[in-house]
Amino acid sequence: MSGLVTQGKLLVVDDDTGLRETLTDFFELEGYEVVGAASVPEARDRLKTFAPDLLLLDINMPGGDGLTFAAEMRTHSTTPIIILSGKGAMVDRVVGLEVGADDYLGKPFELRELLARVRAVLRRARPVGAEVPASPSEAERTARFASLVFVPGRRSLTASTGAAIDLTGAEFNLMVAFIERANRVLSRDAIADLTRKDEWEGFDRSIDTLISRLRRKLGAHADAAQLIQTVRGEGYVLAAEIKWSGPRE
Repeated sequence: MSGLVTQGKLLVVDDDTGLRETLTDFFELEGYEVVGAASVPEARDRLKTFAPDLLLLDINMPGGDGLTFAAEMRTHSTTPIIILSGKGAMVDRVVGLEVGADDYLGKPFELRELLARVRAVLRRARPVGAEVPASPSEAERTARFASLVFVPGRRSLTASTGAAIDLTGAEFNLMVAFIERANRVLSRDAIADLTRKDEWEGFDRSIDTLISRLRRKLGAHADAAQLIQTVRGEGYVLAAEIKWSGPRE
């Protein structure tokens, strides 16, 4: 499909040949460009020449486990990751989200459900086919708070030092929800609704994990260390004065 406009580029990393081929065939029929890898080393090799919009990643594989690979990816990339695993225990899903995955789907699964999740994650990461830049009014609207600068239209969060704070698609949506409702307590249900994560399935630990990930990234900057506060029994609040500049959307 090289040179053609696609719904997105997927890297499928799974040592199950049958499943890998099934996913490749299915997503290619849905308009995606798909490259497969049977192991973590092979996935690293594929990434040298292929820049995916999203990774579908198994946990248990020869040559390295998927969780470690996801954590490794997060040290230098915000490419969305959906973990696919036969492990369905709560701890495995929490660990998957803690290392930076955007979603987690247990095997066996329905292909249409996976397709819906892929579309949702890509939509949060960027509009599908979004080589089109944000309009000037969207790009210039800026929120300043606690020595941070957030430009939603550019999906940009920077510290006063100029250092960029990389956010995954889910973290970006969470940041938007908090900033637009600063100093208001948001329950877990409200966070799920505002970030369009209908796949949370009421799984509170998943939301807590996402909050923790965002806290860690903000916490690297002293003025932002205590921004997201827990309100016991109610939810979370962004405790900050937001100063907006630029045109309203």
